[in-house]
Amino acid sequence: MADTAKSDEQAEEQQADAVAEDRREAEQLADGDDATEDDTASELARLREQVASQEDQVLRARAEADNIQRRAARDVENAHKYGVERLVRDLIPVVDSLEKAVEIARKSHAEDEGADAQGIELASKLLVDTLARHGIERILPEGEPFDPAWHEAVAMAPDDNCEENTVVNVVQSGFSLNGRLVRAAKVVVSRAEPA
Repeated sequence: MADTAKSDEQAEEQQADAVAEDRREAEQLADGDDATEDDTASELARLREQVASQEDQVLRARAEADNIQRRAARDVENAHKYGVERLVRDLIPVVDSLEKAVEIARKSHAEDEGADAQGIELASKLLVDTLARHGIERILPEGEPFDPAWHEAVAMAPDDNCEENTVVNVVQSGFSLNGRLVRAAKVVVSRAEPA
């Protein structure tokens, strides 16, 4: 029986050792789970940060693409509106020449009907009307306040009939293309009489 008691004791010791070993393994797993949870939490935080960064980059890329698209549309619109600006600059001296021709023809034919003057005047009016149909407007600011954005003052003259800094005479008409200045009107501006 002593052998049986010994073997029971040994079996109990082995069982106790096995339980202790299981406890140690469970504790190690528990400790490992804590470490794994910490690693998982930090990995999750890193991934969330990375996703937020990627979303921000996507939003910025979309905004940049929208800006590029708007700029391109504006450039195309401006090309359509102002693409003829060089042609307009070349035609303005023709209008000026026709106006001078009308003026000279009127002076030389003051006594008769002036058929030449009328013909030149009709040609000038036709050209100016054609330009106006295509967005080219003539600037004739006589009687308006002087605006340095649209007018170029070539002289100042005293004038009691109007306020100071008013355009009293247009020396050369100006032109604009769809609201953009092509050539400023050359004008004489009123000034106050010196005291």
